[in-house]
Amino acid sequence: MRSLEPLGEYDSRVGDWLDRWAGEAPDRIFIVEQSPTGERSICYREARNSVLLLAEGLLNYGLGPERPLAILAENGIDHALIMLAAVYVGIPIAPIAPAYALQSTDYAKLSHAFKLLTPGMVVVNDAEVYRKPIEHALKADIPLIALRNASATGKWRDLASLKGDGSDHDKVQAAAARVDRTTIAKFLFTSGSTGMPKVVINTHGMICSNSQMKRQVAPCLEEEPPVMVDWAPWNHTAGSNSNFSIILHNGGTLYIDPGKPTPARFGASLELLRKVSPTIYFNVPRGYDLLLPHLEADHAFREHFFRRLKFLWYAAASMQPTTWFELERLAVETLGHRILTVSGLGMTETAPIALFGNAKASGPGVVGIPVAGVELKLIPNDDSYEVRYRGSNVTPGYWRDPVATAAAFDEEGFLISGDLLSFIDPERPQAGLRFDGRMNEVFKLDTGTKVSAGKLRLDALDILRPLAQEVVVAGTDRKDVRILIFPDWEACAASVGLDRAAKPAHIASNPTLRAMFHERLAKLYAAGTGSSNRIVAGLLVEVPPSSAAGELTDKGTVNGRALQRNHPELLDALFGDTDEQVLRVERK
Repeated sequence: MRSLEPLGEYDSRVGDWLDRWAGEAPDRIFIVEQSPTGERSICYREARNSVLLLAEGLLNYGLGPERPLAILAENGIDHALIMLAAVYVGIPIAPIAPAYALQSTDYAKLSHAFKLLTPGMVVVNDAEVYRKPIEHALKADIPLIALRNASATGKWRDLASLKGDGSDHDKVQAAAARVDRTTIAKFLFTSGSTGMPKVVINTHGMICSNSQMKRQVAPCLEEEPPVMVDWAPWNHTAGSNSNFSIILHNGGTLYIDPGKPTPARFGASLELLRKVSPTIYFNVPRGYDLLLPHLEADHAFREHFFRRLKFLWYAAASMQPTTWFELERLAVETLGHRILTVSGLGMTETAPIALFGNAKASGPGVVGIPVAGVELKLIPNDDSYEVRYRGSNVTPGYWRDPVATAAAFDEEGFLISGDLLSFIDPERPQAGLRFDGRMNEVFKLDTGTKVSAGKLRLDALDILRPLAQEVVVAGTDRKDVRILIFPDWEACAASVGLDRAAKPAHIASNPTLRAMFHERLAKLYAAGTGSSNRIVAGLLVEVPPSSAAGELTDKGTVNGRALQRNHPELLDALFGDTDEQVLRVERK
């Protein structure tokens, strides 16, 4: 399956984009960053000047694919400058999730990352914060750069110390000229949900071609310089290769969102959105759930939010149908027409977009059709299709892991994604495909019956939201299928008139709330046609999943395998048939 539209010409190096906009729109604001002391911004001309000086300094350290530049930092202007400086002259960057250092006690993933990469330099956000993890996980004696608090220890230097004086400008340009589509731009880590993370090679050609693919699926990116308010971290392909590249490729402006799509941190996001009207808005479904009440309650804010929007974009999870239709309703009431709400599908290995929604999207759950230049191979798998990818945006493989690389491709050179898709309408493939979960989420009951846990999880979330923010489908080698439910405690408390700050145990024991969950579980049970897709019970889990224990992926979703492995007591309660806390659906 492929798009009828051919892929247009695309650039060969990411640095071309910075050169272009520094020349064509030098004073246009590139990035705006919020801080406790105020707002900081940088235009394209200033950014390029700083990037060239930093690149000049970096060339003195012998960095390259065998000794890349590792970065542990939150999104920010200085992070962007050092990232672009390295990429500009062909030095691969390796952005590492701060959680590897800050939400761990053994630093196993951080040590694993450094061992795989053998970095030639490490840049961190704050020397005081990252000193202990770096000392524990990094064995080599290499330059350490801190964007803040470099004076905390004598080992650290600040960013300014890296800058050249401009005397080696020709050397910088010569290094930049050697960069081509095969040059490695980034090493990005997989989520590690099934083991230690792998390092995905991302070339300039992958990133540049994928940016052209996004332009062709969304021509509005060229019609007006995009403006985004975005929190997605740059150590992840969505924030880095997708959102950051959308801005840089099209000469737009990025407002770095200091918030997150959680009740505790969404206030900061809301404050920035009240100042800035984006042309594209990206978030996970939970972020939209948090945004909706404010759009509903404040007409002025609603007009401000929608007035420049070209499309709303969600990813990382399925969107609740009520959220999708409420967004559409509010847009029509405010503007008199729809604002397209779309999703897509891709991977770190596809830089990342491979499918994307379009104007034919008529509701949530549609991940779209192949973007120009991407071929899909669809292999029947029960009621779904296993999807494989081939195109210029597909990785050449995993760094220093020939075994994983060989296993990742089939005999025709298609990348094996492990994702399952199905057609919205088999008679009209242009209507798009829906995501049905992952092949590794399939398990068997004790009868040998196969269960597609990924699809069941999506179905359960559709019915249980907004009361539940995540579920884990369980039943391996058991007689039936049951779910561990992670409630949204604030939403649950509000739904039954309890104090939002009440303890989970108090909320979970509320009879009215339990009746609401039981009613929804009964709907799930009724929708099942057999033991493979019939959920018979659920348990409200009061303790949140732990990032440090590997129970949360980098995307913020629950790693079901790790959680079940770490908490056998939850499975004992769920399947024990004696625990009164288990919500059982009465068999008819």
